Amino acid sequence: MTVGDIATIVGLLVACLVALLLVLVARREADTQRAQASADVASIKDEARSLLADAQRREARAAAREEERGAEERVLTDRERALRASEDEAAETGRSVARRSADVEREAAERLAAADREARSRLEALAGLTADEARAQLVAGLVADAVNSGAAQVRRAEAQARRTADARAKRIVVTAVERTVVATSSQSAVTILPLPSDEMKGRIIGKEGRNIRLFEALTGVNVLIDDTPGAVVLSCFDPERREIAQSALEALMADGRIHPQRIEAAYADAVAGADDRTEAAGHDAAERAGVTNLHPELVRTLGRLRLRTSYGQNVLEHLVESSLLAGAMAAEVGADIDVARRGALLHDIGKAMSADVPGTHALVGAEHARRFGESAAVVNAIAAHHDEVPSETVEAVLVHAADAASAARPGARREELDQYVERMDKLEQLVAAHPGVRRALAMSAGREVRVVVEPTEVDDFTLPQLAVAIAKHIEADLTYPGEIKVTVVRELRASATAG
Repeated sequence: MTVGDIATIVGLLVACLVALLLVLVARREADTQRAQASADVASIKDEARSLLADAQRREARAAAREEERGAEERVLTDRERALRASEDEAAETGRSVARRSADVEREAAERLAAADREARSRLEALAGLTADEARAQLVAGLVADAVNSGAAQVRRAEAQARRTADARAKRIVVTAVERTVVATSSQSAVTILPLPSDEMKGRIIGKEGRNIRLFEALTGVNVLIDDTPGAVVLSCFDPERREIAQSALEALMADGRIHPQRIEAAYADAVAGADDRTEAAGHDAAERAGVTNLHPELVRTLGRLRLRTSYGQNVLEHLVESSLLAGAMAAEVGADIDVARRGALLHDIGKAMSADVPGTHALVGAEHARRFGESAAVVNAIAAHHDEVPSETVEAVLVHAADAASAARPGARREELDQYVERMDKLEQLVAAHPGVRRALAMSAGREVRVVVEPTEVDDFTLPQLAVAIAKHIEADLTYPGEIKVTVVRELRASATAG
């Protein structure tokens, strides 16, 4: 055998030994894994047995609980039945008690009603009145008390408001009048012209009186020379003629040449210059009143009023005076001074319109002012100054007050005796026509009327209402300058004779 064969055999033997060792090692590992698997299976079986036992115990406990719950439900059902039965019994008992209570209440109500009817019949028999009559008397008494209480409160409120308003109104009017400087006497029917010298009297008379006769024939004015020293008097009831004569005579005295031809020329110039004098008088009045931007036609209409009089008071001077008063009062109360002055200056402009124009001078003047661009406030002040339309602004009320103040001041106007007596009689007759009036007395030149009433027909609560009714009646039916104060007197006297 060769060395190679021996090496091969040795190699094979070594390989066999290695393989045997590997087999032995594999078997040992397999036994170990088998034993481990058996142990794992045994442990799993033990765990499964324990879980099964636990499940059986839980199932047993659940069954026990179900039995207990069933027993409890059976017990609850029995209790609910018992409770329902007791509730039904209690409801039935309550219904029976309610029925008995209703019966008792009904019986008690019937007894009370019977007792009330009996007591009412007894009261009616004792009082001699039925319940409706007593209720009516009670309501009437309450209404009378409420009316008397309300009337007393109204009288107190009116007295307080009247005291406050009168005091403030007097202060405003007095302040306005004190600040206004105007003529203190009314216009007369004569015009007095001063003579530059005594020899002018001879010139005016002329040779054998031809100059004065011609002058009087042309102008229609009486010329009185000897009555007033140093002056010539023009007498005429027509103010337009008197103004023309004054203008002509002033021109003649200024020229110094007085003869028939010059008198005729001066008279013609005076007649021709009437329009210029009219416009100049309107501008002068507007300037004195502080009113600007008047339409030229309104200025000319104002100028025509220089020859108009109302109860002897020159209308144009009255307008200027009213404008100044209205402006002063507007300044005191915080009203629009320009509107007040403008409305007062134009409030009697309708007196210059022709008599052919229909309507009162207030409404005609308002339409005339509206036609020539005056504002609505001024137009309303003109139309409302005699209460023919309602006053819409404070300025309209101030114009009314200024008109009354200018006309009512002492010396502003005069009246004829027959007109004065007629107005006083009409005032007393108007007041005496009211029911309950015993006697009416016009006093203070018709600016106050005192009314004596029958105390049995007029009570104290209706005195203020009667005074207001008489005042409204006077305002509606009489035309008068200024204001008329109404005083109602109620006097109850009782007398007896012992003996």
